[in-house]
Amino acid sequence: MKIGDVLDILTPLVLVPLYWLLYRLDPKKAITLSEGIIFTVLAALWVEGQGMHLAANSVGHLLKGMETTDMYNLTFFYDEVLSHYLWHFGVVGLSAVLIYRQWRNPFAEGRTMTWAVILAGIIHGFSYFMIIIEGATAPLGVTFSVLAVLFMLIYGRKSLTQQPIILFFLAAYLLAILLFAGWGIYWGGLPEFSKVGIID
Repeated sequence: MKIGDVLDILTPLVLVPLYWLLYRLDPKKAITLSEGIIFTVLAALWVEGQGMHLAANSVGHLLKGMETTDMYNLTFFYDEVLSHYLWHFGVVGLSAVLIYRQWRNPFAEGRTMTWAVILAGIIHGFSYFMIIIEGATAPLGVTFSVLAVLFMLIYGRKSLTQQPIILFFLAAYLLAILLFAGWGIYWGGLPEFSKVGIID
C-alpha cells in the first residue's frame, strides 16, 4: 500500500460522523425515519465506494505488465470507474441532504462566524475539485456543483447567517466551479492530475 492509501482509510471514519453532526443541525429538529434512512444509504455508498477504490487501487499496483489481462481490466473498472462513482455519489448526495435540511430548518437568528464558514467552504471546495478531477467523475461532480449553486443562489441566499451550512457549501461549490472552469480552459478539458503528470 502507498501512504495515500493508508491515509485514505481514515477519510470516511472522520468525515461521515462530521456529516452526521451537521445533519442533526439542531437537536430540537428531530430527524425523521426517512431522513435517517437517506443519510445511512448515502453514507454507505460513500464508504462502499471508497473501500472498493482502496482495495482495487492497491491490487492494481501489483498488476504492472498485465494490462491485457481480464484481471487487470476488472481491477481497473472497480478502481477507476465503479468505486469513484459510488464514492462521489455518496459525497454529493450527503451534501444535497445537508443543504436541503438547512434550507428547511434555518436557525431562528443569525449566529454564524461568516469568515470561518467561508474559509472552511474554500478548503472543502478545493478538496472537492481535487477528488472530482482525479476521480474522473466530472459529469457527476461538475453538474452537481452547478445545480447546487443555482439552488442556493435562488432559494437560499437570504439570511445566510441563519443558514451556515448553505453558506459553507455555497462558498465550496462556487470555488469548485471556478477551478473546474480554469482547469478546463487551461487543458482544453478536465483531465486527471495523474494524466498530465502533476501526481504519480
